[in-house]
Amino acid sequence: MEQRKHTIDRRVGRTKTALHRALISLILERGYDSITVEEICQTANVGRSTFYLHYTSKDDLKQSGLDSLRRQLADSAARAVHDGRPREGFDFSLAMFEHARDHIDLYRALAGSRGGTVALGTIRQILSDLVRNELAAKPDAPSPDPIPRDLVVHYVVGAFMAVLTWWLDGGAELPPQRIDAMFRRLVAEGVNVACF
Repeated sequence: MEQRKHTIDRRVGRTKTALHRALISLILERGYDSITVEEICQTANVGRSTFYLHYTSKDDLKQSGLDSLRRQLADSAARAVHDGRPREGFDFSLAMFEHARDHIDLYRALAGSRGGTVALGTIRQILSDLVRNELAAKPDAPSPDPIPRDLVVHYVVGAFMAVLTWWLDGGAELPPQRIDAMFRRLVAEGVNVACF
């Protein structure tokens, strides 16, 4: 019984991977907005009934990919803590730069579509949640003029998205580690003076 379940899980995983790859290839080819579920199924060589067994729409398929990104970034931040490395703050950033570099054409295609605007908004929300959680773990420092935590979250995420956009628009020529170090340097001074 366990062997059969493992086989089914692997088959489901392969199907979902094929559907995500099909969506990405179609986005790169034509943009997000004009893609249909039928085209995704044809490209992935998957039946419509199989598609709807796993997803309710192309937006649901896209959201599933973004949820996977959320888990990947959260895992990266958690690994930094568990590996015994000193916490530098914003431990999601290097993983996000690496993901963007590995999918640079996809990010560029998304930036030009209505569906991409939704995707980038979701990425912004993912990053906001990660930053908010990280800031919540820091002790509040007394300050005569505290800066609202939500403003700090918007500042960090806005700075990250600006650096990411600048880097991708320039062809992502700098290695992810270098652009990450630059982002951390730019943000660290602003956040370090923010007292809550």
